[in-house]
Amino acid sequence: MMLIPSDMGLKNILKHRKMLLPDHLNYMNQTHHLGDSACERVFTVNDVSHGGCKYGIMNFSSSSRGSLSVEMCDNLYFTNRKVNSICWASVNYPDSHVLLCLVGVADTPGCVSLLPASLFSNSNPDQPGMLCSFKISSAWSCAWCLNPQFDKTFSTGLSRRVIVKDAETGRTQTYSTGSDVLAQQFALRVPVLFNGCRSGEIFSIDLRQRGRRDQSWKASRFHQESAITSVRVLQDENYLLAADMLGQIKLWDVRVTKPVQEYKGHHNEHAYLPIHVNEPEGLLLAGKRGPHMRNQHCD
Repeated sequence: MMLIPSDMGLKNILKHRKMLLPDHLNYMNQTHHLGDSACERVFTVNDVSHGGCKYGIMNFSSSSRGSLSVEMCDNLYFTNRKVNSICWASVNYPDSHVLLCLVGVADTPGCVSLLPASLFSNSNPDQPGMLCSFKISSAWSCAWCLNPQFDKTFSTGLSRRVIVKDAETGRTQTYSTGSDVLAQQFALRVPVLFNGCRSGEIFSIDLRQRGRRDQSWKASRFHQESAITSVRVLQDENYLLAADMLGQIKLWDVRVTKPVQEYKGHHNEHAYLPIHVNEPEGLLLAGKRGPHMRNQHCD
């Protein structure tokens, strides 16, 4: 495993090209940044000094010499609430929207907002499309389902429960859990949601089994030794990567609920740090405290 600067980590994700960043963009103040599936945009959330967050989208463009330049979209939005989690949402087309989990403050309750990406650009002639807010407070995590059977469905992980909601119809299913749900991701080929908990438990929910009572709806369950900070389903959906607050990153075979590989050298104590996978290049990218990322081959 090699230690690399955080902007170098982003370069690896974005085709290993040289990136030219504007001087006013300070990555150290960003609490979240999430690239889209086409590697053309990054949704970014920044803390501000007087409290709250500002958020917007960075666009990337390629020069004739093969370098990448980045430009912030025209419209930055501000909220006095903390953003706990974000994900891209494919409502009208791939990554057409962004899903944000906002924590309540004072008399303002928390919510989950679904925002069109076109909101963040003055030059975009498209109509904004679906824009809505759901009364779901204090969500730790969120995920959007891309499976065709449930392609307007999203999930949120909360304190001791999971909420799965259809963004169009409002239909809601609530699952009680024994611990706070800090990380989530849907599989693609089957409508299965993987959840990582503060207790170290990882479990899956098959959306086709919504009618089951008690906890028999858990399609699979297994544990790591500390709170789960990130889960990533691989292209072969029999395998799942999970990272925890002890710095352990394990590759699990979900069919037998056993780890098949562990990636050494990652360090964490209490931070909510993500992992990302670039499977075509065999790279595992793991965030760490401070201005660095860790990059390791998945072989």
